[in-house]
Amino acid sequence: MSLDIRKLLKSVVAYKASDLHLVSRSEPQIRIDGKLVSLNLPVMDGTIIEEMAYSLLTDKQKKEFEEALELDFAIVLPDIGRFRANYYRTMGDIACAFRIIPIEIPSLDQLNAKPIFKDLIKREKGLILITGPTGSGKSTTLAAMLNEINETENKHIITVEDPVEFMHDNKKCLFSHRNVGTDTRSFGSALKFAMREDPDIILIGEMRDHETIGAALTAAETGHLVFGTLHTNSAPETINRIIDVFSGEEQPQVRAQLATSLVAVVSQALLPRLGGGRVAAQEIMITNPAIKNLIREDKVHQLYSQMQLNQNATGMVTQTQELVEYVRQKVISKDSAIQYSNRPDELIKAIQNL
Repeated sequence: MSLDIRKLLKSVVAYKASDLHLVSRSEPQIRIDGKLVSLNLPVMDGTIIEEMAYSLLTDKQKKEFEEALELDFAIVLPDIGRFRANYYRTMGDIACAFRIIPIEIPSLDQLNAKPIFKDLIKREKGLILITGPTGSGKSTTLAAMLNEINETENKHIITVEDPVEFMHDNKKCLFSHRNVGTDTRSFGSALKFAMREDPDIILIGEMRDHETIGAALTAAETGHLVFGTLHTNSAPETINRIIDVFSGEEQPQVRAQLATSLVAVVSQALLPRLGGGRVAAQEIMITNPAIKNLIREDKVHQLYSQMQLNQNATGMVTQTQELVEYVRQKVISKDSAIQYSNRPDELIKAIQNL
């Protein structure tokens, strides 16, 4: 029995799944509400997967994959949807991971985003970071924030991604989507030349190295609003990750730049909702004079305590507070809250009587 890659991707849409995995010695699997589910189909071998995978590639992409053994790209399949794909090799065989990218970009209201998000996007300059593990909805949150700007302001927005995920129509804003590998050679190169492209806002798909982070900090300092993502699980961890990318003698300067330019860190995770679906738990740190001072003076370990002060005025919230509220409202289970918590001991004490 031959498998059709388009039919498999249709199944992702039909089951409201997020991902499709094709790995040899296994049947096709999809991820629903964060859990892998096997489709009732034959076990695949490398030859079958290669035939399906290559049917979606151009000759240039095939050559790139065969040389690099890795390939990231985005693809639109008419009447099916838009997907981000990664091809890789496992034990000599090709394997594939596809993630669906919604064509309809959600609004902040549809995501039930907190009011602070609409305040953040009104900033004229600075660095706003959305962080979390893979599959935590970072790209969706960022897309909703840019969509809100697109509907309310006249700005030039440059996005640099690998690959480009959400495609924004030009409403009030002008979008320049740049795909690393086809439109630019690297994140660092794109950011270097972005300064000459008259942007108001820059989105960086992933701040993954010294060059990219340095360029993002410089852009945020020089009058641009910069959005970026990192694979970190909390606001303090995010600050440490950025600083640790740089050498010891560079770190005081980077701390000073962060203290000046950082606007907010939103760290999120997607948790299974009781009754089905998933819900985003977000920790929000907004830089105020006290936060800036702690970053500048290398007292990152004190940030968490500062985030808990005067929250009605600052708009800050810790992940523990968010999880406690979800447990209280019976949105998530206690077990899920503990499993996803960054501070499980603190959380267990907070929910023991709920």
